Amino acid sequence: MREAAVDAGLPGDLADRLERRWGELQPWPEAAGVLARLAAHIPLAVATNCSERLGRAAAARAGDRFAVVITAETAGFYKPRPEPYLAALRALGTRPERTLFVAGSASDVPGAQGAGMPVYWHNRMHLPARDGARAEHCEPSLHRLADIAIPPA
Repeated sequence: MREAAVDAGLPGDLADRLERRWGELQPWPEAAGVLARLAAHIPLAVATNCSERLGRAAAARAGDRFAVVITAETAGFYKPRPEPYLAALRALGTRPERTLFVAGSASDVPGAQGAGMPVYWHNRMHLPARDGARAEHCEPSLHRLADIAIPPA
């Protein structure tokens, strides 16, 4: 986190402050309901650049509905390299083309697509795309995610 802060032109000590306050972070307001609806129909996974400790804490904070949590620490690489995405796919036992990746950052769009997954970009902040990548779905919230991700009965 320190390196990412410095790369973004921010003071490195912000990473320490973020880690100290990690437990205060709140999921987006609609996250719990959307995750509950999804988890009732399909297995969910997280691929995160967090450490194992912080990644598991964040998953628990979001309702602990994830069958798999893959961290950069576990995968041995940071996203957008393909290894974390592929590790999540292996752990779920699914193929990339059958798996919708929910991106929270512009970098995840080309990363997940490079691993063969279609992408729902939760672009709440209306950020510009990175590397010319266009997500199959780009939404300002998670509200439409369940309707897109849950296969019709």
